[in-house]
Amino acid sequence: MGLLSTWLSRLASPHSSKSFFHRARELSHRFRGPRFSGALPSSGKERLLSWSRSIVPFAIVASAGGALALELSSTSSLDHRIEGKEQTGLLVQGPHKELPEEFIKELKAILQDNMTLEYDERHFHGNPQNSFHRAVNIPDVIVYPRWHDDVQKIVISCNKYKVPITPYGGATSVEGQTLAPQGGLCIDMSLMKKIKSLHVEDMDVVVEPGVGWIELNEYLKPYGLFFPLDPGPGATIGGMCATRCSGSLAVRYGTMRDNVINLQVVLGNGDVIKTGSRARKSAAGYDLTRLIIGSEGTLGVITEVTLRLQKLPQHSMVAMCNIQTIKDAANAAIATMHSGIQVSRVELLDEVQVKAINMANGKNLPELPTLMFEFIGTEAYLREQALLVQKIVSEHNGSDFVFVEDADAKKELWRIRKEALWACLAMAPNFEALTTDVCVPLSRLAECISKSKQELNASPLLCMVIAHAGDGNFHACILFDPDQEEQQQEAERLNHFIVHTALSMEGWSSPCFFMELERGCCSLGMVDVQFHPFPFPDICCLDTWDITLFRRSRGTCSGEHGCWYWQNEVP
Repeated sequence: MGLLSTWLSRLASPHSSKSFFHRARELSHRFRGPRFSGALPSSGKERLLSWSRSIVPFAIVASAGGALALELSSTSSLDHRIEGKEQTGLLVQGPHKELPEEFIKELKAILQDNMTLEYDERHFHGNPQNSFHRAVNIPDVIVYPRWHDDVQKIVISCNKYKVPITPYGGATSVEGQTLAPQGGLCIDMSLMKKIKSLHVEDMDVVVEPGVGWIELNEYLKPYGLFFPLDPGPGATIGGMCATRCSGSLAVRYGTMRDNVINLQVVLGNGDVIKTGSRARKSAAGYDLTRLIIGSEGTLGVITEVTLRLQKLPQHSMVAMCNIQTIKDAANAAIATMHSGIQVSRVELLDEVQVKAINMANGKNLPELPTLMFEFIGTEAYLREQALLVQKIVSEHNGSDFVFVEDADAKKELWRIRKEALWACLAMAPNFEALTTDVCVPLSRLAECISKSKQELNASPLLCMVIAHAGDGNFHACILFDPDQEEQQQEAERLNHFIVHTALSMEGWSSPCFFMELERGCCSLGMVDVQFHPFPFPDICCLDTWDITLFRRSRGTCSGEHGCWYWQNEVP
């Protein structure tokens, strides 16, 4: 009991920002949507964003604690710091052409005032605040459909005038999915946020793509149900599907592909398909649902999603412990998975990440590699499983093993884990961050993390590691001074080292420009071969140029992944 009290006292912080964050998030969702008319701009003069729009990126950051909220209290500060801005990332450029006036008139007839050509809105949508990647062009027009029919009409019009489309969700992705390399049209799905039907007995729900996973779970809670994926706060269901997201609960419930029953999709020529029924399984035909999930809009625009739900756990328990080395921590996580113990989360933080959390949140956690576990089930089962994990951890030089059952303490623990990136930024206020995202077979996790950590420690840059250790997925956050070219090059070198290390161990990396290394040139070429004769007219006919752009602008990080990029015709 004394040890638990010590841990809880370390968690206690006079700088808690929980209430402020929830208020900010509420405001950001309330005010999302169009604020400008669809008229052509009368001049080149830029308008300032309204406060309601500028609070969106700020709300994401504010929850990292009082100290960090003060540090990142301006939109411009956030723009420059989260994974780079201007010349600090991979610069993507595609051919751009002006939108025909007839096209703008058609959009106006379809959407009335739910569209804008204002520069500030276009710049906001075309320059994601949390991505290292940048594009030369930004969208030429932003539209806000309210209904499925709106989306279909928009796509038909875009196909008619050969205008590229970039649908846009919660924009929490860190891999550049909201970029618009060719300009064109951006479909902001924020107004399509209806929960259309809930089938409690079938444990499924039908939603529109703009519904946020946090809001969905708030709706489901009175029914004793929940949707078990937990990517970044602000993520929306459509973007989660398009990028095949996961999260810390994936070790128990799987990724997005395991939790979607069917999709409604508008194809490139405006045709609409439903990828399946509401039945839980089918052995008939192609698995179109899983084909679309993770395609990031290269096959169509998602307008409706049927999700598989789970029962809310009766009880849950969080356990934390310190381990002397990160390799021992990874081995302890692997041993836990091999033991057959049913954990719902296994998270690993290195000592630098723990230090960042302490600084950003006013905590006093031991600055050692740390493992976090979550167990769900009956109270007796929780205690039995936690004791088994404690034994495993002790065999890998673990110490300070504590169990947390208090609801507020558990929320606080997962809050600081979710806000790890923002905590990293607090350590170096004027620096930017490049984050990696790799996954290896579980048996290679300890080796991969250990090799990566050695390289990171040898670098003059400030670096930290955090992992979804239960399924072999880990991230490195590399901080660098954007004004120092040598530091940027060193950050990119470290990123390449980690990615190549993972690929050499039969793993994968989400950064788009490593797709060819992971899948091979022949695999990429097969996209062109397979989809040119595909019996969906005009659907994403990718040639070599398109494949290159697709390779450089995609990613499947476990944050939300807010959008899809696709094109109807090769320029």
